[in-house]
Amino acid sequence: MDRAPLSEDEVQALLASLPGWRREGATVVRELRFDDFAAAFAFMRLVALDAEELDHHPDWSNSWNRVAIALTTHGARCLTRLDAELARRIERRALEAGARADP
Repeated sequence: MDRAPLSEDEVQALLASLPGWRREGATVVRELRFDDFAAAFAFMRLVALDAEELDHHPDWSNSWNRVAIALTTHGARCLTRLDAELARRIERRALEAGARADP
């Protein structure tokens, strides 16, 4: 997968295509809420498979039914196409799992 940096226009287009994601410097973040711990953990397990396939891993945390996710390409010190692909996959998994935005 391509680790080329995203241009500012590409970052803005990515954020526009993924509601609920926001930028924090060289990172994009998303907080999700699930029905319970089991649903949150099942979501994380599926995302872990995607992350392994891409060889790109999120910084994330879980507290009961909540999952907080942060993506950046640490080696590049910026957002890359790899972050964009993983964010898209995470969003698909979240929709499939019935996640809601965490207020």
